[in-house]
Amino acid sequence: MDLREEQVSCEYKFKGRIIKVRLDQARLPDGKIAGREVVEHPGGVTVAALTDEGELLFVRQFRYPYMQEMLELPAGKLEPGEDPFEAMKREQREETGTFAETYTYLGEIYPSPGYCGEILRLWACRISGACEMDLDEDEFLEVLKIPLEEAYQMALRGELPDAKTQIGVLRTYALVKDGKI
Repeated sequence: MDLREEQVSCEYKFKGRIIKVRLDQARLPDGKIAGREVVEHPGGVTVAALTDEGELLFVRQFRYPYMQEMLELPAGKLEPGEDPFEAMKREQREETGTFAETYTYLGEIYPSPGYCGEILRLWACRISGACEMDLDEDEFLEVLKIPLEEAYQMALRGELPDAKTQIGVLRTYALVKDGKI
């Protein structure tokens, strides 16, 4: 069965600094037309950065859409035309003041494919050095170190509600246990 849908029309309803929202009309596999609401996002990057002591670096910050503080792996959005790998290294330096010699690619995830085109790319590394943090002027966060085993258990218990963080922790844990990181 062919499940593809064809875009018939596209109307932007909002164009902001980070996202665009559009209302499309799409032709379904049976020929009928249906509305499709789409959020366009430039994508983002995440890094699971491990210390020599086997701790993961987390950032604790307030997330306005949920009106609560959240514990997440360091992450950020892509700038237009920015290489995802370079963006990830930039975010690691800016948010944690650390860097690494080598990185392991953990893949990409689609956080909410029903309406959003965002793609997140994930990496893991062992920290090799420190530098100055360089937060954005509207960015306020605290860096925390959590042992990998504890972070793994937190993910399994549902204590890390952020999807990219859960996936980054679980994939990093598996690779460390297999001796691949």
